[in-house]
Amino acid sequence: MRIAVTGATGIVGGVMVQAARAAGHAVDPLPGWRLGQPAPLDGCDAVIHAALAHAPGRYRGGEGDDPAAFVTANRDGTLRLFEDAERAGARVVFLSSRAVYDGWPAGTALPDGTPARPDSLYGQVKAQAESALPPGGAALRATGVYGPGRANKWAPLFADYRAGRPVVPRVATEVHGADLAHAALLVLERAATGVFNVSDLVLDRHDLLARVQRLTGCPHPPPPRADARALSVMGCARLAALGWRPGGLALLGATLPALLA
Repeated sequence: MRIAVTGATGIVGGVMVQAARAAGHAVDPLPGWRLGQPAPLDGCDAVIHAALAHAPGRYRGGEGDDPAAFVTANRDGTLRLFEDAERAGARVVFLSSRAVYDGWPAGTALPDGTPARPDSLYGQVKAQAESALPPGGAALRATGVYGPGRANKWAPLFADYRAGRPVVPRVATEVHGADLAHAALLVLERAATGVFNVSDLVLDRHDLLARVQRLTGCPHPPPPRADARALSVMGCARLAALGWRPGGLALLGATLPALLA
C-alpha cells in the first residue's frame, strides 16, 4: 500500500512512518502539511491521521487559551482531511484517544463499543471526528503511548525518582508505540472499519520504578502503590479478533534500558 501519514514528525506519527516502511509499504510523510490545508493524497491507498495541533506537551488542555482555534484546527481540519481522503479513494485510520471516555465514572470497564463520554475539549474534538469517519474508515482509541526516543514521556519521572525527589503514586494504562502502529497497519491490511480500543498494560508507578531500581541500583524506594480500583480499563477484543497481540510486560522490560540510557 501507499500510505500518507499526517503528523509524521510527531511522537506517534513518526512511529507510524517507521512501522509502515518496515512492513514494506510506501509511505508519504506529510511533515509540512497543516490541519485545514488540502491534503496531497492523490495515488494514496490510505491515510493514517496522527496530527494534532496543541499546546506543547499537552493533549487534554491542549487548547491553551484559544479553544476556538483548537477546534478549528483539529475538528474542522480533520473533517476536511476526511473529505480529501474520500475524494482520493484513500481509506482513513484516525488516531483518537481514550480521552473520549473521561466522562465515565472512575473504575468503569470500557469494552469496545462503549459510547464516547468526553469531559475535555480534546476528548470532544476526538469524539466528533470519530462520528464523521468516511465510509471504510477506522478510529483507534489509544491509551497513553510509551517508547524510546521522543516517545520517552517518563524521562522526568525517572529523573525525579533517581534524584530522590517525591513521586506521586499513580496507576495508568499504557501501550507501546510499536504496538499502536501495528494496530493501525493491521486495521488497514484487514480492511477493518469502525472504532477500536488500543491498550495493553495496567502499570503502577511502583512496579515501573521497581524495574528502574533493579536496572540502575538506585537506592530510593519506589512510591507506594496507587488505588487501581479507580482506573477505567479498556478492553481490546476487536483488535484481538484481528490477531493483535501487544508486547505486554516483556516489551516493557526490553524497552526500559533504552529509556534509561
